[in-house]
Amino acid sequence: MGEMIATSAEKKKRLSGRGTRENPQNRFDQIDYVAEPEADEEEQPLKTAFYNDAARSVIAYNKSPDIPFNASINPYRGCEHGCIYCYARPSHEYLGLSSGLDFETKIFVKKDAATLLRKELLSPRWKPQSIAVSGNTDPYQPAERHFEITRECLKVLRDFRNPAGVITKNHLITRDIDIFQEMAEHRCIAAMISITTLDPKLARIMEPRTSQPQRRLEAVKKLADAGIPVGVMVAPIIPGLNDHEIPRIVEAAADAGAHSAANVMLRLPLSLGPLFENWLEDHFPDRKEKVLNRLKSMRDGKLYSPEFHKRMRGEGIFADQISTMFKIACRKANFPEGRPRLTAENFRRHGAEQLSLF
Repeated sequence: MGEMIATSAEKKKRLSGRGTRENPQNRFDQIDYVAEPEADEEEQPLKTAFYNDAARSVIAYNKSPDIPFNASINPYRGCEHGCIYCYARPSHEYLGLSSGLDFETKIFVKKDAATLLRKELLSPRWKPQSIAVSGNTDPYQPAERHFEITRECLKVLRDFRNPAGVITKNHLITRDIDIFQEMAEHRCIAAMISITTLDPKLARIMEPRTSQPQRRLEAVKKLADAGIPVGVMVAPIIPGLNDHEIPRIVEAAADAGAHSAANVMLRLPLSLGPLFENWLEDHFPDRKEKVLNRLKSMRDGKLYSPEFHKRMRGEGIFADQISTMFKIACRKANFPEGRPRLTAENFRRHGAEQLSLF
């Protein structure tokens, strides 16, 4: 028994900096198996592996009526940030992988993304419209510091003057202020910084490889000072864990220079539900039932409901309380309702085509 406890402690140490210690079975697999550990497996650090994503197109489309964009770019699949709550985790199962550790340690890189994007924007079939960067995983996750896929895509969007909205929880976004300023001249850029908590300890447990909350507020200030429309996304709101922080987050965002704020309730689709439950048991066993019961009260007794217009907010007394708290906080901060209005009226093909020659 003592040996088992020691092994468990070593494993926790080995996986420090990861959002989960689990790698649940892919929901599409019909056969489950347990690999025998190597003799020295517990002593080896769990490294991130990167794979080439041979995508043939880079713009993804959605028809969801409760999502404020139709087109998006995802330079990466999987995300090393390791946020336990990430709704994109189950998407890794389409690659034959797990939504657990695989999602944050096996990253697919779209090295040809900028070339593909330029080709798609040059096509007469492209109808100029705002593109979300990204709609799934974070475009400024740690891999971006090396690969610079997001930066190259932004250069293409700048050349075409195609509007884009960028959302991230990483201070690395400030690296690209030079591109944002050029796009801002044509009202075709807006940035959103995701701030889930102001508590650095909670942030490190919940989203281990992201920028700390203070660094995100610094990013808001740098973007605002550079004249970039920047807002804060308070998401996900986890009732019983971080919902009490809403007023302080909005106030801090306003003090940093943010122009707006938005929020989304925690969503737990498919395999994400069990992962999140186990994470609560590991880190917040005293609050686990409170959090889960409040989530269920918002979704007709279930942890998740995919119903449009309700999945982002929930229903019931707790959902209404959180919505009211958020609206009051935004009024105190003098934040307008809605998002910055971008325009595609300055979109160009000929000029961008010429720029590609240099």
